[in-house]
Amino acid sequence: MTIIITAFERSPDGGKGLARDTRVRWALEEVGQPYDVRLVSFRAMKEPAHLALHPFGQIPTYEEGDLALFETGAIVLHIAERHGGLLPTDADARARAIAWMFAAVNTVEPPILDLATARILESNKPWAEERLPLVEDRIRTRLAQLAARLGHADWLDGAFSAADLMMVSVLLRLRSSGLLDEHPPLAAYVARGEARPAYKRAFAAQLAVNSR
Repeated sequence: MTIIITAFERSPDGGKGLARDTRVRWALEEVGQPYDVRLVSFRAMKEPAHLALHPFGQIPTYEEGDLALFETGAIVLHIAERHGGLLPTDADARARAIAWMFAAVNTVEPPILDLATARILESNKPWAEERLPLVEDRIRTRLAQLAARLGHADWLDGAFSAADLMMVSVLLRLRSSGLLDEHPPLAAYVARGEARPAYKRAFAAQLAVNSR
């Protein structure tokens, strides 16, 4: 059965690898699974055919035979559980990796997304200048906590896993903010993720769509 994922017909980031389909592409590249991509426009994302796959009208979605999934974390976890290479075989290590996947999207990513909202969508609000430092401080707190946990290790818990794939993908959103550079070990951690051949293939595939 051919795996089919959806992606932006024209990504808001211009192909910088920040769209969430890149995370799914990366996971599939890590486990060596071929896949097809169906590109959707912003208009098509709100139409019944796509809403049947993703009730909130977003991307990516994942189809494999009769199975249809949405939400990036759920898709990456499914890929990791279905194919070897992204989750440890030891049960306890596997549970820790899954916990870190949840931490990436539930604890670390929300304030990072809030920063994008504050800088782009709320920049003209009368309270924007006062709010921005508060948002940045919340991110700094999370980064300091994450850096303390990572220490000088290459990855979060032993070998590279889906936990690192999700965490690196989240931290990449800070590339232009300068906040990540305040923690050189975290910046190096992200660079290690970007250096993986599977990530490079995923990034190139997403960039190619937006370079047409």
